[in-house]
Amino acid sequence: MSSLNSYLNKKVAVLTSDGRFFVGVLEGYDHSTNLILSDTQERVIVPTEEGESIIDELGLFVIRGDLVVCVGEIDEALDKSIDWTRVHGSTIQKTKKSIR
Repeated sequence: MSSLNSYLNKKVAVLTSDGRFFVGVLEGYDHSTNLILSDTQERVIVPTEEGESIIDELGLFVIRGDLVVCVGEIDEALDKSIDWTRVHGSTIQKTKKSIR
């Protein structure tokens, strides 16, 4: 995944197949797309009726490559201007169906 090279040391958003949303600085990755993020937050966006959205500060964090669905660079100025606890929306659904 050499395309991730341009994101090294930049703030990125990561969406995982289990519906989780992470934001952090991409410190490293490997051939299996395992990601190492620093200053990581997990952002749990909830519908309006469920109260405030949750921001969990995770610090240094590793995301397994088989969970990574999408990685994108964050506009840091825009990101800082948003109060993410006040953002509401539908929860992100899992992208993989479980086998019964």
